[in-house]
Amino acid sequence: MSWLRALRETARSGLTIERARLEPLIALRGAAGLALVLGVTLALFGPVVAASSAFGAFQAAIATFQRSWRPRPVLALVSGFSLGASTFLGYVTGSRLVLFLALLVLWTFLAGLAWAAGPTAGIIAASNVAIMVVTVTLPTSVAEAALHALMITVGGVAQAVLIVVFPIRRWGAQRDALADALAAEADYARRLRHDPVAHFDPAPLMEARKAAAVTARQARRRPAELHGSRGAAERLRPVLASLADPAMGVPAEGPERDRVRELLAAAASLLDAAARAIRHGDPVRLPAPAVAALKTPDTGALLTGPPLRAADRLTALLSDVIEAAEGDGTKEERAGAAEAADAIEAGRGGRAPVAHHSRPTLPRLVPIVIGAMRRELHRGSPILRHAIRVSVVAAAGYLLGLALPYGHGYWVPMAAVMVMRPEFSRTYERSVARFGGTVVGVFTASAIVQAAHPRAWMSAALAVICALLMYLLMRTGYAVAQACVAAYVVFLLGMAGDDLSQTVLERVLLTLFGGVLAMISYAVYPAWETPRLRGRLGDWLKEDGRYAASVIDQYADPAYRGHDDVRRALLATRNARVAWQEAVATAQHEPVRHRGLSRAAADATQHALAQLGRVAMLMEAHLPEGGATPVPAAAPLAEALRRATERGAKAVRERRVPDWTAVREALERWDEEERTREGGPDPVVRNGAGLLLEALEEFSQGLDSGSRSRSHASDAD
Repeated sequence: MSWLRALRETARSGLTIERARLEPLIALRGAAGLALVLGVTLALFGPVVAASSAFGAFQAAIATFQRSWRPRPVLALVSGFSLGASTFLGYVTGSRLVLFLALLVLWTFLAGLAWAAGPTAGIIAASNVAIMVVTVTLPTSVAEAALHALMITVGGVAQAVLIVVFPIRRWGAQRDALADALAAEADYARRLRHDPVAHFDPAPLMEARKAAAVTARQARRRPAELHGSRGAAERLRPVLASLADPAMGVPAEGPERDRVRELLAAAASLLDAAARAIRHGDPVRLPAPAVAALKTPDTGALLTGPPLRAADRLTALLSDVIEAAEGDGTKEERAGAAEAADAIEAGRGGRAPVAHHSRPTLPRLVPIVIGAMRRELHRGSPILRHAIRVSVVAAAGYLLGLALPYGHGYWVPMAAVMVMRPEFSRTYERSVARFGGTVVGVFTASAIVQAAHPRAWMSAALAVICALLMYLLMRTGYAVAQACVAAYVVFLLGMAGDDLSQTVLERVLLTLFGGVLAMISYAVYPAWETPRLRGRLGDWLKEDGRYAASVIDQYADPAYRGHDDVRRALLATRNARVAWQEAVATAQHEPVRHRGLSRAAADATQHALAQLGRVAMLMEAHLPEGGATPVPAAAPLAEALRRATERGAKAVRERRVPDWTAVREALERWDEEERTREGGPDPVVRNGAGLLLEALEEFSQGLDSGSRSRSHASDAD
């Protein structure tokens, strides 16, 4: 992609306004906290101290809107305390340029590394640096700086207290994540009726798993309906796929296929009912036709072998989901749900225990975050490049702001730090959006000031209104949010005695300089994702191979309870798949010559790896019980698969085509051993092993054909 096209697409993306679900009550609570802090400090300490406290309350409320599964009060407190400390240290060193620049570079570098802990930590850290360069200009002494830092912290504490006192839709994010996962399973079941080999995006299940991680204290307060359903939903996915796939025994057409379609439709209806109940905290209302479809005895008459086992597991898992979704309802509601679950289960199967994974408390999280940041301190890390880039830009922007013949030079580093992200496209689209939003916000606020000449209290009220609009509309687009933020800053600094008549155009120009600095920095010191595509693809191949090998190992030794190994391998392959998909999406907008994979090779290999993971998932749906007959030939195959995919991942990174001779030979030896035995192996494991080899060969063919087509295109050029 050319630079001109990349700039055009990122500009269009940055200025896009999207329809999003608004959260007026949460926005109103954040604005009320800001108004409370601003009003009290304005009455007690005057407009300058009030401006600092308002920045603290404003930023703390923004922190609670970030996508995080931690309690919102914790995010507000972290934001308030960290911003207060940053402001005090910034003022103490502010009188000495060299010392302040050193602090600014260090603080910004650490803020850049904070992205290693996740986007929430990165956004809060970047916002602290951006606001620090503003708030350090307000105090006039060390004592006042301490007071300002204290008031900023109080702003964060006030927002946290309001969240505790006035909770809005408690556990709402966790409810939505679990409901989205169940709804995704329902949609998957419907698609399988028409496309028996439809693919499933595991992102909703991954989000639900993240949301389900809680501390021990949270676990004691968590609603009952948030227990159990996620684990059953995780186990439902392979069962649904196994029931629908013709390779597992059900013909493509006929009475057996019709019965499978009925089961899938019933499962979708029940999962939707459970999702609605969990999302809104209501009793589960089961559709009678779906319950009747699962209770009919026709299943045992039409299905045999693996399909019948899958149908039995489906009914048992659906009963688990419904019983868990009922949660803490009334006694009659719980009895009704249990009766419905028993009716669905119809005496089939048992309920497997649900695994629980815990989230570290905030003190225990500190060494984990530090460890994540330390792991990024290597030459090829995009996070490290971002940290270096943003720290250099912050220092250069601060010096540029001082050198320019304008006041308020801090707008340059503030704008640059706020728009910079580890990804090229996000940095450029936010730069354009921030400039556009700043123009609208500054000119609108300045026009109001020039027309009304508001006093301190009126400026404070206008600032609160702008903050309310920002909280309400921030998810519709960065340009809209930035227009509200720019107006908020104008009113707030005007309340503190800023002379607006001399700074309207200057602020716009300084914001433009900050955005241009951010864009130039990425062009000069980039961290392109395109050259790393092969590495991401190799990681996904290796993790897919480990997952498939872990599943096959269970058939070799059913007595070994290695389900945890399978589970860990499944989570690892999901993470690798998401990392690959994110890398491909990022690389599509990068203005670089193709040094990674061609689009044809990326599409072909992605399809092959998705098929490899899907076959392993089908085999997982039929894992044998502890007393089942072992399949000795499965062990050499699992080992060959594990080693071959590890070597194949290395070959992909080195621009070679992987070879699967070892896996093919292991399958041939398996067939030779089976010829000398009476009977044969379970068709699931042998057919699945053959499908795994087909997927691996398809991967190599796609990689080879994509490489050849790219080389032919280069020769033609």
